[in-house]
Amino acid sequence: MIAMQEYTLKRGYKLDLERIHECLAESFPAEIKKNGDKLVMSYGIFKTLTVWIQNKKMAVDTESDTTVKDDETILETNKRYRDFLYKATGYTAKERLKKAKEEVSK
Repeated sequence: MIAMQEYTLKRGYKLDLERIHECLAESFPAEIKKNGDKLVMSYGIFKTLTVWIQNKKMAVDTESDTTVKDDETILETNKRYRDFLYKATGYTAKERLKKAKEEVSK
């Protein structure tokens, strides 16, 4: 399953690929490759996690590795992913949900 999401950044958070690269590196102990204007990595349950800037937002595309069945790996990867989103956007999961609902109702 492929799920592309766009995230708005909190005021004061720079929409900058270098800064986002640092957030990824802090959150995931994995090799991050630069593919043109996209950052690509794989870790835990993510076969690929791709991040780029689009429409003045941070776009994230994830492809899950469905062969991973270990609950601990799944939970740990999800926690790291939420930490990354918080560091990159400045919004908590609850705030991101609220923002997403606002976007939909526009």
